[in-house]
Amino acid sequence: MYENMVLARYYEERLQEEYLEGKQPAFDISAGPIPGELHLAAGHEASGAGVCIHLRDDDTVTGPHRPHHIAIAKGVDLKKMTAEIFGRKTGLCKGKGGHMHLFDPSVNFACSGIIAQGCPPAVGAALAAKKRGLDSVAVAFLGEGAIDQGCFFESLNLAQVQQLPVVFVIEDNDWAISMPKDRVTDVKDGSIRAKGHGMPGERIDSNDAIAVYEAAKKAVDRARNGNGPTLLEVQVHRHMGHFMGDAEGYRPDDEVERVKKLDPIPRLEKDLKSEGVEQAELDEIRTRAHERVDEAIEWAKQQPEPEPHESLEDVFHNPPEEWEQAVQQAATQGGDD
Repeated sequence: MYENMVLARYYEERLQEEYLEGKQPAFDISAGPIPGELHLAAGHEASGAGVCIHLRDDDTVTGPHRPHHIAIAKGVDLKKMTAEIFGRKTGLCKGKGGHMHLFDPSVNFACSGIIAQGCPPAVGAALAAKKRGLDSVAVAFLGEGAIDQGCFFESLNLAQVQQLPVVFVIEDNDWAISMPKDRVTDVKDGSIRAKGHGMPGERIDSNDAIAVYEAAKKAVDRARNGNGPTLLEVQVHRHMGHFMGDAEGYRPDDEVERVKKLDPIPRLEKDLKSEGVEQAELDEIRTRAHERVDEAIEWAKQQPEPEPHESLEDVFHNPPEEWEQAVQQAATQGGDD
């Protein structure tokens, strides 16, 4: 868990550096090596690591639009994920999805920029596993601002009615974009929504990887043993804005410094030392994680960008015949019309 957490933190620190290149002084969201929005999850790492350590490759995980720490903990290919974020054709989705739409079928991971969108697919994966007689489970991660969405309630209901092997994990970072939780949601503890559906619910108040690990183990074991779904809510803390470039004028001046004092990585480091792990071993883990990140980023930056005509490939609807001819012509002549 510690290695996944330090890897995820450094990964996002490096992405932050790369993202800001070319976007200053006047912020230009389309400029630089990473185009578009970028949502970072520094401070959330305990949630992804504490849950996903209990999962196998054949278990399904759906993530929200702040997905990197979860993807790393689930074992998503780091190089291909990075290439996707940089919009390169060797990325997970050939550079067409970007950082909010990662998909790695080798470890059954997907995410989406649509709020609470991952709940129905996770329930579907759990239903498929049950019908096939498999002991695979599914986990849906979502933010506390997503628990008022209709598909969240529908997913809880179907999961409980069918007694499906699925775990819902709410990451509560206190802010639904720029809106404090108490202004948009009628409950302080989102896990009590489980009561309305007759399923177990538990909140982990501390941003503590070990506490998450213990609660998640019960929930995943319960699902894998055929005893139905569980709803967890984990208190996490967002160290950065909702997205890169967010001025964060809505946050109290001292909040960021306050939550950084609750950082889950130093907390886990302290716990490991109390169990006899030497600082040298922790340093070795951190160095190894940093090397993996740097290697992945340098590799991704060297990958080719998609050709313009490839925008017509991998779509749901076949283009008209004249479009097919244009694609063939562009591919043959090297044009980009």
